[in-house]
Amino acid sequence: MPARLGSLAAAVAIAAFATFGALPPASAVGPRIVSMNVCTDQVLLTLADPEQILGLSRFSRDAWVAGDVNRYPTLSGGAEDVLVLKPDVVVASLFDKRSTRELLKANGLRLAELAVPRTLDEVKGQIRELGDIAGHPDRAAQQVARLDAALARARQAVSDRHYRVLPLSRRGWVAGSDSFVGSLLAETGLFNTAGELGFASGGFASLEEIVKLKPDLLLVSQAGDVARDDGQAFLLHPALERFYPAAKRIVIPERLTECGGVMLAEALDVLVAELQRVGK
Repeated sequence: MPARLGSLAAAVAIAAFATFGALPPASAVGPRIVSMNVCTDQVLLTLADPEQILGLSRFSRDAWVAGDVNRYPTLSGGAEDVLVLKPDVVVASLFDKRSTRELLKANGLRLAELAVPRTLDEVKGQIRELGDIAGHPDRAAQQVARLDAALARARQAVSDRHYRVLPLSRRGWVAGSDSFVGSLLAETGLFNTAGELGFASGGFASLEEIVKLKPDLLLVSQAGDVARDDGQAFLLHPALERFYPAAKRIVIPERLTECGGVMLAEALDVLVAELQRVGK
């Protein structure tokens, strides 16, 4: 190794020790894993033993996760701290920086590169895949069964309510039928009216288009009457509030749907509770 690279490696090792402390020994219960993406953070925290997780993504503290994330090192998003940790497997999203992923592979690390799921079947497939990677397929099977049970409850709640629903978010963005939210609506039996606006993957709708469309319900990510910015203010426009007050809005927090994973069971149960509320 050239002296320059040797010095760099030593500096990285010293910095990592100062940040993470002594590196943990190899786990006796399964492979040691690093997660580079907040969505895989969420699934691994449910499936892996704590001793297996060497580090989580830099966004793990800012998103919904199961368990105490503060016990795990936070990664920078670069390759250096991952290389020092020497995991058996690095779990990453195909949206994570490609140059970082290629550098890790060039240094001999095993990468599991996952696409963003767009359907519930893809979500269940990724849960099983991560369960196999962590060495705990039984836990993955339990989470898939939990998701299937929640889906069955949601379908039962929707079975006699043929609602036309418009999934609406900041600045008038509508999630289309090809989106994950659109898939979630279709799986439960609710009708996504985005198609009537000509949106497949999604698009921006004007207030006039939404009012003219006359969906039965809006699906939004938060309730309340205070807007933190202009994007959120769109949802509180007097025209929308007139035709779609709280009694005509299904609220599912974005943290439950932004990643396809184990949290979707909770999202489906929230959907059932919201349908009961608006149906009164």
